[in-house]
Amino acid sequence: MAAKTGKSGTAKTKIKDLKAEIRKLKRKAAKLRKKLKAGAAPAAPDVSPLAPAGGFPPLPSIAGVALSATAAGVRYADRTDVMLARLAPGTSMAGVFTKSATRSAAVLDCEAKIAGLAGKGAGKGGFAILVNSGNSNAFTGAAGAAAVQAVTSGAAKALDVPVRHVFTASTGVIGEPLPVEKVTGAIADLKAGLGAGGLEDAARAIMTTDTYPKGASAELEIGGAPIRIAGIAKGSGMIAPDMATMLVFIFTDAKIEQPVLQSMLSNLTGPTFNAITVDGDTSTSDTLLLAATGKADMAPITSARSAAGRAFAAALRGVMEDLAKQVVRDGEGATKFIEVAVTGATSPTAARKVALAIANSPLVKTAAAGEDPNWGRIVMAVGKSGAPVDRDALTIRLGDILVAEKGWVAESYREADGAAYMQRDEIRIGVDLGLGKAGYTAWTCDLTHQYIAINADYRS
Repeated sequence: MAAKTGKSGTAKTKIKDLKAEIRKLKRKAAKLRKKLKAGAAPAAPDVSPLAPAGGFPPLPSIAGVALSATAAGVRYADRTDVMLARLAPGTSMAGVFTKSATRSAAVLDCEAKIAGLAGKGAGKGGFAILVNSGNSNAFTGAAGAAAVQAVTSGAAKALDVPVRHVFTASTGVIGEPLPVEKVTGAIADLKAGLGAGGLEDAARAIMTTDTYPKGASAELEIGGAPIRIAGIAKGSGMIAPDMATMLVFIFTDAKIEQPVLQSMLSNLTGPTFNAITVDGDTSTSDTLLLAATGKADMAPITSARSAAGRAFAAALRGVMEDLAKQVVRDGEGATKFIEVAVTGATSPTAARKVALAIANSPLVKTAAAGEDPNWGRIVMAVGKSGAPVDRDALTIRLGDILVAEKGWVAESYREADGAAYMQRDEIRIGVDLGLGKAGYTAWTCDLTHQYIAINADYRS
C-alpha cells in the first residue's frame, strides 16, 4: 500500500505542476492579447536552438535584381512586413504553388500568370514581386481577388511593369481582409528604397512566427562565366507542403529559357521542399518563385539535360535543400532536427509514403521531444503508411545504432545506447524495408509544448 500511495502522490504532484504551468501560459497569453489589441508587435521569440550558426549568411547581390523592404503596419506596428523585388527586362520566371483546395487569391493570381508565361521566353518590361506578412488574404472571397488586383496594379504603375508581370504573395492570418491601403501606400517608399543587395531585410519582411530570417546561396561557373544563386524563405508552422513551403523567393543571374527553368524548379521541388514537414498541415499560401535575370555572360541554357543545365540544377538543388532544412530547423517550438531516411522500398512512391508517415507521426515527434528511444512508434508509423511492407524484412536504425531487424529487436541493441543517442540535437532515423532499391529522405522536427503555446495564441 505504501508503494501505491507513493506513486499516487507522485502523480498528483505532476498534475499539480502541469496545472501551474497551464496557469502560467494563460497569464502569458493574456499579456500578449493586450499587446495585440494595442497594435504593438509581439516580442520577438527566442531564436530556435537549431538555427544555423552565425546568423543570416552573407548572400551575393544578383545582377538585375533590386530589393527593398519597409514597415507598412499590415498587422503589427513598427515591424518590417512588406518587401518588393524589381527584376530586369529579359528575366525568366518560374513558380510552384500549393495544391490546397482553399489556396489564397494571391496564389491563384500567380498560378495564372506563370501559366501565361509558358513557352514565351524572357519577359519584356521586367517583373516585380510584392510580398506582405501579417495577413494571408486567404478565404476572403471576391474581396481577396480585388485586393490582389489593387496591389499588383499599384506596383505595375509605380514601376512601369506590365501588371501581368507583377506577382504578389501574402502570409499570415487566414480569413481576414487584406488592408490594401497599407500595402499600396507603402509602394512609393519601397520603390525609393530599391537597390542591390537587401536580401536579409526582405527575408525579415516575410516572417510570421519564424524566429530567424532564412537565406542560402551558391556560386558556380558555366563556360567560364561566374553564376550566382541566392534565395530567401519563410516558414515555421503549417508546414507539410504539397509543392514547396510557405514563401520562397530565389534569384539567379543565369540565362535560362523559361520552359527549362520551370521544368527544373518543378522537378527539384519533390526532394527538397516537398520532403519537409513540421506539423502535417499544408498552407493556403505556399508560393515558390524563381527568377533568372539572364545578366550573366553565358550562352543560354536551352536544355536541362545539357552539361550546363545539369550543373545549374545541382547548384539550385543545394540552395533549395538548404532553405527547406532551415524551415524545419525553425519549426515552431522545435528542439530536434530529424532526418528520416527510407531505403529498400519497392518504389519511390512507397519510400516517400513510409518516410512521411514517420515524419508526420505525433507519437514519433513527441518521443523525440522527450528524448525517448521508443522505436515501437517507428514500427507503428511504417505499418500505417499504406506502402508495401514485410515485417520480417524490416531494419531500423537510430543513427548508426542497429535497433531492430528480422521482425524483432536486434540482439546487439541496448536501450541505454538509444537513450543517449536521442539526446542529440540532430537525429537520424534509418528504415530499410528490404524489398527493393528505391529510397526517400524526409526532414522534420520534434513536437513540443511550445508548439501548442505558439499556436494556441496565434490570433487570439
